[in-house]
Amino acid sequence: MKKDDLEKILFVSESSKYGDKYIEHLLEQYKIYINSAEKISDRRQKANEFFLGLNTGLVALLGFVATKTSQNEITGLLILSSIAGITMCYLWYRIVLSYKGLNGGKYNVVHIIEARLPLALYDTEWEILGRGKDKSIYWPFTHIEIWVPWIFIVIYSALLLSVMPWIFLLKLFCLHY
Repeated sequence: MKKDDLEKILFVSESSKYGDKYIEHLLEQYKIYINSAEKISDRRQKANEFFLGLNTGLVALLGFVATKTSQNEITGLLILSSIAGITMCYLWYRIVLSYKGLNGGKYNVVHIIEARLPLALYDTEWEILGRGKDKSIYWPFTHIEIWVPWIFIVIYSALLLSVMPWIFLLKLFCLHY
């Protein structure tokens, strides 16, 4: 969507028609909106902490259990846990992408509002940081955090491949053909 179209949606009332409190209300709404953007970032961080802790605990538990039992006794548990871990990490990855989109949208709105304020602080900061395109200046957190779920997916996949009863599956497959 073009910036002009977004401005039409965002600014539903012109200052001349709104009245004397236009700037006061604009600033108050701006403050509330900035606060909501910060809360999204806080929720995103808490989600990452939750999934990181859950995955670290699951991998540690599986490693501990695997050292205390025989391969035959634990194969089913490791297969199910690996599939659950892969699924959980994929959902984590999708949540990170969702938060990225939500934050991106919020800061686009902030930039549009700032165009009507005396200072465009967030837009200027984003410009100084190269708009996230030059890693030597600034590398957005999402570009890093997006890899963490995939690292755990690789761990769970390696575990799954190592305990999968390949001979049984091969025999089962061969019986059908």
